[in-house]
Amino acid sequence: MKSSLTLAATLLLGVLAYPAAAQEGRPAPVVEIAAGQYLFPDDSLVREGFFGGTVRFPVTPRLSLGPEVAYVAGRNHYHLVASVNMTYDVVGPAGGRDLAVTPFFTVGGGLFSSRGTAPFGTTTYNEGAFTAGGGVRARVGERTYVGGEVRLGWELHVRVNAFVGVRLGK
Repeated sequence: MKSSLTLAATLLLGVLAYPAAAQEGRPAPVVEIAAGQYLFPDDSLVREGFFGGTVRFPVTPRLSLGPEVAYVAGRNHYHLVASVNMTYDVVGPAGGRDLAVTPFFTVGGGLFSSRGTAPFGTTTYNEGAFTAGGGVRARVGERTYVGGEVRLGWELHVRVNAFVGVRLGK
């Protein structure tokens, strides 16, 4: 419970702190929706689908911070992952516009919560989580883009996904 409150407070502070940063001429926030698979090593490779979303608040033209939530659907169980991520674009915008293609790196930390049913009852556990990886996004409109990424994380998994993003302003 304490870790959930800490995560919620961290996310709230990040959202509340952004308006002051926006007044300094930084790029507008971005909303991304993602879907893909988590790959867990077990006796064999376990594949579980997920969907989620993030809001990225630019700190500089190439560095952004923001909360992310992902729901992972498994057989007789599910996982909820909540984290705060830092994304670094390998190349920055040119002439005030995002490039056609932008490679990036992402690291994040937060909470990995699992709930499952078994013949003996329901199990629930929470633990710290982190992910690190990268990908590429391609601009498909003035404020929209699509992309893909791969991350490695704990609870030990590989995450592979596609996403769609929209910049909420200029």
